[in-house]
Amino acid sequence: MEEGKFLDWLKQDGDLVKEGEPLFNLESDKAAQEVEALETGFLSLCPDSPKAGHIVQVGQVLGYLLSAGETAPSLCNGSLPKETAADFADQNLHTPDGKPFIPSPPPDQSPGTAEPAGETKAHFPASPRARRAAKEHHVDLSTLQPTGKGGRIRERDVVEASAAPAERPGDMREVPITPMRRTIAARMVNSLNNTAPVTLTCRCDATQIVMLREELKTAKAGVVPSFTDIIAKITSGALLEHPMLTARWTAERLLLPNRIHIGIAVDTESGLLVPVLLDVCTSSLTSIATQSRQLYETARTGRLGSADMQGGCFTITNLGGFGIEGFTPIINHPETAILGLGAIVYEPVALPDGTLTSRRQMTLSLTFDHRILDGAPAARFLQTLRHRIEEPIAWLI
Repeated sequence: MEEGKFLDWLKQDGDLVKEGEPLFNLESDKAAQEVEALETGFLSLCPDSPKAGHIVQVGQVLGYLLSAGETAPSLCNGSLPKETAADFADQNLHTPDGKPFIPSPPPDQSPGTAEPAGETKAHFPASPRARRAAKEHHVDLSTLQPTGKGGRIRERDVVEASAAPAERPGDMREVPITPMRRTIAARMVNSLNNTAPVTLTCRCDATQIVMLREELKTAKAGVVPSFTDIIAKITSGALLEHPMLTARWTAERLLLPNRIHIGIAVDTESGLLVPVLLDVCTSSLTSIATQSRQLYETARTGRLGSADMQGGCFTITNLGGFGIEGFTPIINHPETAILGLGAIVYEPVALPDGTLTSRRQMTLSLTFDHRILDGAPAARFLQTLRHRIEEPIAWLI
């Protein structure tokens, strides 16, 4: 974690805050969490203390907890960040010595730094040739990303930008990238950069698990397990038989877990989350269903904690509810494999005597890290899993 999105203060400026009391909410590492006070004191907010929606860095001073009679350092962090200067300009703030507080203008607005007529202010240093090219081609330097040595905009950057088709006003609209979206993107890229992913697919007969679930619904015996719950239970036993699917790669050795915890991908309004079902092998199907329902509800209401997403050794993701039959799931690094469940659909099936019948079929998509195991062991795991899904009763007890 390098930064987080500040959500709100849970205490007011001047309030007495006791050690262990929730102080503010922060969205970080794919979850919104309350942060508790580490000590007791009176909360003192600064002109540059964050407001809702501001991005804060690790190690940044947000405010102070003061003892009785203690005063905070002048202006706290000493200067206003660019994005908050406008917020405080009209609030009639004063410095500790009673003088009106006037925020310093950002560097690109300071007297004597105005750009020459016809030029635009670059966020990065630009070479003289790049500036001349920008004037000639009417390119805004502030919109360019540098490719030159030391982060310098080159003439080539300007020429390439001028050759790109211009977008008319109104063609595009901006959508802010949330910290959670950045975290998801970083984890996906990290997985692809640090694994050798290969995907195997196979079809299996899901008729028996469909019938089993219908019987449980009819019996009205407690929480009805989902198809994901049922397959998670079956998968846990198959992982015991093929443990390399749960291994983790380190620089010197492979690590195998002693317990089978399975992550379940959950779609939420904020993005993809992966809460973890604990001890799936030793838990009953009813217990798994109860645990997963609680985790899903917590995830979709934004109350999932970091601890709820840790410890998994294998992940299952199900897109069958959207009618997707097969796909290529991305490994939840540093795990070794992820199983994708497709839609259960009726299909014609040829029986041994040559006659045709209709059966419920489902596609299993297994992505695995080829550094850790080869295609044949992964295929044997998928074969084991398919056989157990087709004859599930013995593996659900």
